[in-house]
Amino acid sequence: MIRALVPLWLFLAASGAASAEYGDPLRAGARVAFLGMTFIDTSTEGAYDGERPDQTARIGLLEETVRARFAAEGFNILSTDPIAAELAGTVNPANCYGCEVRMAAKIGADYVLVGEVQKVSNLILSMNLVLREVEGGAMIRGQSVDIRSNTDESWLRGLNYILKYNFFKA
Repeated sequence: MIRALVPLWLFLAASGAASAEYGDPLRAGARVAFLGMTFIDTSTEGAYDGERPDQTARIGLLEETVRARFAAEGFNILSTDPIAAELAGTVNPANCYGCEVRMAAKIGADYVLVGEVQKVSNLILSMNLVLREVEGGAMIRGQSVDIRSNTDESWLRGLNYILKYNFFKA
């Protein structure tokens, strides 16, 4: 009986070590290529009325918040100027079949960070933030949250939830 349980115990111990490794904090001081947040409007409002300046401004607000939080946590946010033309030609760096990892490698990043906000309606939005290792492209952190209400406060609440409970867990 004990012989039968030894392989199971070894498997559980190894899987516990792997999950403990994932729970470790990110490497402070690492270089992060933040390629921004992409806004995807699938609501009928966007189809009829076009781009809304308040939503465009909110994307900028989220990007500033992400940069500030990563800097406060001890990460070096790299300039994307060397890849600006390629980045400008990419519709959505969060959904480009690995182009985000390749762009980040060009500027010497350890991690690449991308995000999206999808507007389903004026009351229902979804936000995603994903951090990948440049070497190998493995996802290190990532989360999606649904938010209700289309305001600065609700967007920041969604982003701060992702950062607090997924990226920088206490």
